[in-house]
Amino acid sequence: MKRKLTDTAARNAKMTPDGKPKKHTDGGGLYLLVNAKGKYWRYDYQYMDKRKTLSLGTYPELNLAAARDKHNEARELLKRHIDPSQHKKVLKITQSSGNSFETVAREWFARFSPDWSETHSERIISYLQRDVFPFIGERIIGEIEPPELVPILNRIVDRGAKDAAKRVRQFISQVFRYAIATGRATRNQAEDLKGMLPKTRKKNFAAITDPIEAGALMRGINDYRGSFVTRCALQLSAMFMLRPGELRKAEWSEFDFEQKLWIIPIKRMKAATDVKRENKQVHIVPLSSQAISILQELHQLTGRRGYVFPGIRTPTRPMSENTVNVALRRMGYTNDEMTAHGFRAMASSLLNEMKRPDGSRRFSEDAIERQLSHRHKDPIRGVYDRSSQLSERIDMMQVWSDYLGTLRDGAQVLPFRVSKQQ
Repeated sequence: MKRKLTDTAARNAKMTPDGKPKKHTDGGGLYLLVNAKGKYWRYDYQYMDKRKTLSLGTYPELNLAAARDKHNEARELLKRHIDPSQHKKVLKITQSSGNSFETVAREWFARFSPDWSETHSERIISYLQRDVFPFIGERIIGEIEPPELVPILNRIVDRGAKDAAKRVRQFISQVFRYAIATGRATRNQAEDLKGMLPKTRKKNFAAITDPIEAGALMRGINDYRGSFVTRCALQLSAMFMLRPGELRKAEWSEFDFEQKLWIIPIKRMKAATDVKRENKQVHIVPLSSQAISILQELHQLTGRRGYVFPGIRTPTRPMSENTVNVALRRMGYTNDEMTAHGFRAMASSLLNEMKRPDGSRRFSEDAIERQLSHRHKDPIRGVYDRSSQLSERIDMMQVWSDYLGTLRDGAQVLPFRVSKQQ
């Protein structure tokens, strides 16, 4: 990063000739703001697609070198997906009064969130800020009783989010455990509330599994009139059998077009935290000819950026996690009919039904499960699968793309049985 200011420039920095505040930029979002009251170091940055400003201090109390040190510290926090402004609040609260629920919760979050995924971190802090802090944030954590937590959880249940209520109770419980470990509470008050929440039935993601309906879906995707990048995301969602988050965060550097493979680091997949941290495994997605054609066309538009599907407002970040679902809604599919995650179930269902002319399975269940990135229950067999099934999966991904095209074009829905030549 090229720095622009010097000590002399900072010392002589002034407002505009007509007396209006002026920003004297140094680089990387750092600048010296000069107004009628004085000189202030500020850092502008993006966090979760929002523009934010961090106050670093006043000049000359904080000189140029010290301001740059603070700027670099804030940038390092961002690399770890920690909001510098939020981190500053945590430190301020901790140093002043360290026993309120919000203080302990933010301290717990700052300590453990670097080991979590970005999505998980965002979900936790969002729930706490919206549903918990406004009601018990200022209460001394060691004085909170279980009845004070009940209305918090009931409000979440009443808005129809039973699963969210259970997660929030778990987050509160983890904060209490941290408070006990740091000597600020003696009992986990959230543990007494385990049985008070209504039971929820596990609901699978809505998916289309009928071949005729799948054909109509593929025609709708082909005729999609929204963003070109979104249309490509829809097409590749159907072909790749990945979780939505794994697709939307795709990076061009992960693709090997010579080998016709997409090699995804395990840190971007659904896996245990320790496995992600080691990042010694990969998930391989064979590229069909149709997928390569779509990617090559998309590369002309987004190839100079890191992400295959960059965000509309912030190209340096991947597209929103809701983009594909919103597109499906625009196409007329309700949340009970089809979801972004449902493309996986569609592929699994139809591939498991594919037969050879003699009536035997076209593809092994293990190959399908491996391509879906489902962990094998038998670890020894799982290692064998990784080494032996790539050729079958390469064939399967091409057949799957061909079959989607057949359904899209409205051909007779009989190609479950494939020819001997395939």
